[in-house]
Amino acid sequence: MRRTAADCGGLRRTAADCGGLRRTAADCAGLISLIDVHRRPSTITDAYGAGSDFRTSETADLPADDPLVGRVYRQLADYAGLNIAHGEALQGQRYAVGQQFQMHTDYFEPSGLDYFPHTEDGGQRTWTMMVYLNEPKAGGATRFQHLDKTIQPETGKLAAWCNRTADGQPNAFTLHAGLPVRAGTKYIITAWFRDRPRRHPPVI
Repeated sequence: MRRTAADCGGLRRTAADCGGLRRTAADCAGLISLIDVHRRPSTITDAYGAGSDFRTSETADLPADDPLVGRVYRQLADYAGLNIAHGEALQGQRYAVGQQFQMHTDYFEPSGLDYFPHTEDGGQRTWTMMVYLNEPKAGGATRFQHLDKTIQPETGKLAAWCNRTADGQPNAFTLHAGLPVRAGTKYIITAWFRDRPRRHPPVI
């Protein structure tokens, strides 16, 4: 079954679900190595008024032609019943000690100045699928403020949520933060899906 934006409403109750799909240790280690090769300072959209400590992690745009990236992305899309043609390029994030991503949503804010440039190719974000690739020694949980829910990193754990309500509006229940890492390093990958197919496939 392929999911659509209309299917998102069910996650209003549990906007962060830990799925049964877990990556193997070898897959996680391989993705970590790719992140370390390609990492750069993370950026944010609609950054107006955000302080320099709002998002302090590093991000890696993972190569679309890498066999591991392609296999993992296709497995994620198939598991969720999502069309991979709607996916953005797979990204990895690295959080060192003290690094964080303060409370934010993944959807593009309709009132934001950058809304139209960011949604012109593929439309609004619908689903987020995030996989923890390792377990930092302390900290690094994902906190969903409106749900009073905290997800602890576990190697290979998948967390998924829908950024739209059943009527297609932004799902404010998905407000979340990547809490600061207190010891060790945290690695994750994130796949975002859109309303419509994008111009370029996320994997080759």
